[in-house]
Amino acid sequence: MILEKAGTLSLAQFEDSELYDKLTRARREASTRPLGLVNKTFSLLQNAISLGSFGVLLVQFSPWALLILVIGALPVFLSEARFSGEAFRLFRGRSPQSRMQMYLETVLAREDSIKEVKLFGLEELFLKRYKAIFNRLFAEERRLTLRREGWGFALGLLGTLTFYAAYGWVVVETVAGALTLGQMTMYLMVFKQGQSALSASLTAISGMYEDNLYLSNLYEYLEQPVEEEAGTATRGEAPGDGLRFEGVSFAYPGGKEVLHDVSLHLVPGQSLALVGENGSGKTTLIKLLTRLYSPTAGRILLDGTDLRHWDAVALRERIGVIFQDFVRYQLPVGENLGVGDTHAFGDESRWEHAARHGMANDFIRDMPKGYHTQLGRWFKNGQELSGGQWQKIALSRAYMRENADILVLDEPTAAMDPAAEAEVFARFREHSRDKMTILISHRFSTVRSAEQILVVDAGRIIERGTHAELLAQNGRYAALFRLQARGYQ
Repeated sequence: MILEKAGTLSLAQFEDSELYDKLTRARREASTRPLGLVNKTFSLLQNAISLGSFGVLLVQFSPWALLILVIGALPVFLSEARFSGEAFRLFRGRSPQSRMQMYLETVLAREDSIKEVKLFGLEELFLKRYKAIFNRLFAEERRLTLRREGWGFALGLLGTLTFYAAYGWVVVETVAGALTLGQMTMYLMVFKQGQSALSASLTAISGMYEDNLYLSNLYEYLEQPVEEEAGTATRGEAPGDGLRFEGVSFAYPGGKEVLHDVSLHLVPGQSLALVGENGSGKTTLIKLLTRLYSPTAGRILLDGTDLRHWDAVALRERIGVIFQDFVRYQLPVGENLGVGDTHAFGDESRWEHAARHGMANDFIRDMPKGYHTQLGRWFKNGQELSGGQWQKIALSRAYMRENADILVLDEPTAAMDPAAEAEVFARFREHSRDKMTILISHRFSTVRSAEQILVVDAGRIIERGTHAELLAQNGRYAALFRLQARGYQ
């Protein structure tokens, strides 16, 4: 249920730290609390039946005996209920610290971060911070535990004295001749078993109360509002019109605008390159195109239809994207490619076809089990790849989407050597002849062949044109191009 709900949340919700706290709390307790609640419910029913039969016998001795039984067990129950609520509020309030502790543990014990940890000597620094959080959380828990157990012991002792007083009453009645020796034995046994059944019942009730408190974390997460996917269109009103941004602006929740009044038009068969400094809004623009975010102003049209009116699945099947922070799946090579198109996830012929276009086929063939070689170090016999090889794997994923007519490459060759980069773009131009292509790169050797180049600065398009036109304008693009060219002279 937690993972199904996660699949419905938007990217903006995943980037909200408060939602992450809710998710962490739900995951931490969800595996034990529901089962505990069921077990305690059956335990309560079982002990309630036993208690009912014992009550019938005790009433025959004296109705006051039932009152003594309840009074003896009630203080401990009330104490447990109170401290259960305190424990819940304590654990709920420290979710951010617990997440930081989990993060530090991950950094200190994961193969993808341990290189820098060792190189920069971060073990002592991070471990010290981890211990500080642990000690603070442990101190809070220890104070609560000492108070909880202290009150539990004192009130439990009071309850025990009450029960011994009841035992004494039965013995006195026997000595006085009101009860036979057999009746005394029976009532003492009934008192003892009734005490156990009542304590178990109240413990079950207290546990159910605590389980319900923790399950409220799960309910709070599952009730998180989800933006309804209202779009149903599977084709545009004006086929062939391509992609249009009309006065698009965007600001992250609680932040300033990262895109302002962006307008562009890309038709099938045309290529577009985005150039600009890091943080200028290029990747955000792609996230808007893939409807991971919605514009705060303006609109985006595909074939004449607003993206908000498109069916999300139909829209994303038309787009092949490789982000610069692509995922390195701990899966076999072929499945690492297959994630690019779930309809062909296990299709080995499609794997090979995509790998040839992405220039990954040669090194995959040299691997121990070819396309069935496990990648990453998390699982047995896993093989690690170089940065350039991983980039070719990611690039091949884009080629898995044979039906996609919008191809987006965000810094696709940053880890490749110049010869591999040149070949990648030669194949890319051949493959994307009748498609709309968007390329984000800091290398002007790769963007100069685009039919339309946009220079983005602080979320605004400040220049647009072909490579030759932008050089003639002698603006930002020309300055950056000459600066980079100077490094090769």
